[in-house]
Amino acid sequence: MFTRAIVRPPSQNFADGLTTHKGQPPNHKKAQEQHESYCQALAKCGLTLTHLAPDEAHPDSTFVEDVAVLTKNTAILTRPGAKSREGEVANIRDPLKTFFKSIQEIQSPGTVDGGDICEAANHYFIGLSQRTNEEGAKQLAIFLAQSGHTSTLVDIRAMKTILHLKSGIAAIGEHQLVVMEEMADRPQFRGYEIIRVPPEETYAANCIEVNGQVLIATGFPKLAAALANQGFQYRPLEVSEFQKMDGGLSCLSLRF
Repeated sequence: MFTRAIVRPPSQNFADGLTTHKGQPPNHKKAQEQHESYCQALAKCGLTLTHLAPDEAHPDSTFVEDVAVLTKNTAILTRPGAKSREGEVANIRDPLKTFFKSIQEIQSPGTVDGGDICEAANHYFIGLSQRTNEEGAKQLAIFLAQSGHTSTLVDIRAMKTILHLKSGIAAIGEHQLVVMEEMADRPQFRGYEIIRVPPEETYAANCIEVNGQVLIATGFPKLAAALANQGFQYRPLEVSEFQKMDGGLSCLSLRF
């Protein structure tokens, strides 16, 4: 059960962040409204929220998940794979010190983005991507083992369809994974019950379970139906402006 979350609203220059999106840039006012609805949903799921101030020095900083990996007793500060995001780590250190006595940190030349790390109960899937390198994954696996957790590497560096591992996978329930079709047959996921996400709904694979509620992006009826058929309660949320910046539901909070 989660009890808390850390969130940071999008800054005025949110549209200046990193993205592969080629269409219209995000609308800041709409992004603010969507972020507020997201925060309200987390609160309705029973979480107490810590709201950090917008950070215009780092337009991607609303995606707070990328700068830390949290276990029950330890906060692991990452080292983002994009140079422009490295400064975000310093701004999350003090808020995490409020809640965690033990803080570890990924060191150079390692890089890790939190969006590449999928927690499935006591096990963690670590994505090797364009943002998380082998050295960073190795350091993270050691920190996780010290906290009593196991981990498995999932190499997505050759994939062109997703930026982070959690763009295509989410752990829900006791032993279930929501997985985009392109990754669903990976050997690392054997032994789990797989809820497949069809290619046209890949974005929806980035969903999160919070205390029995699955938060999913609005507009993906096939995944919604699959979740309902499995007995999950789900809550759709509009995150179109964050999708334009290669972000999703998991990216917008650190939950613990």
